[in-house]
Parts: sequence; C-alpha cells; structure tokens
Amino acid sequence: MPKIKSRNIFSGLPAAKKREAFQILQVGKEFKFERIVSRGQATPEGKWLYSKAAEWVMVLRGRAVLSFKRERKSLVLKAGDYIFIPARTYHRVDRTSPMQKTVWLAVHIGRVDVSKI
Repeated sequence: MPKIKSRNIFSGLPAAKKREAFQILQVGKEFKFERIVSRGQATPEGKWLYSKAAEWVMVLRGRAVLSFKRERKSLVLKAGDYIFIPARTYHRVDRTSPMQKTVWLAVHIGRVDVSKI
C-alpha cells in the first residue's frame, strides 16, 4: 500500500511573473487535479480555451475574470468562488490580478490524455 501523506496547496508557490505555473497534483484515467498559479496573465487576445473534458475550477486566492464565447457578461471570481465549465465550452481568462498571485484548483473530469502529462 502506498504511503499516505498530506501536502499544502499554498506551499512552494512559484513566482508566476512571466507565465502561469501549472502543477499536476493527482491524475487518473477520468480526472486530473491541478494547481494553477497566475499573476497578471490572461488568455491571448482572440484565443479561446476549449477542452474535451469538463472542468471544475475554484479560485483559492486572488481574483480572475472569465469570459465565455456564448455569454455577454464576464464572470468575476474571487477567493472561494468556483465554477463548473462543461466539456467543449469555449472560454478564456480575461485577466488575473497583477498585484498578487491567483491560486486556482482545477479538476478536469472525463477522459484525461496522460500522454501529455
């Protein structure tokens, strides 16, 4: 049986000054838990994110603004806010706080391509 140990989501946070930092926390055939650290980053203008897997995302620290291709209003997320993004939903991160790190917990639900991990 593997040794069970605990970790802290806030320990060892990367600077994320030049680009977002992604860290896979746990992965299986049908899920992936990921910590994302942002600091002022956004999805490039005109680009949309798209995934075959659904995604549940929570902002643990900081702030972010998300947009969805079929929605008129942007969505502001602050610490404690979460959202479920259905599979095949076009979305983007319009901005994250440049003054502090935004720490996200993302849970990808559905078939996970482990060859890219």
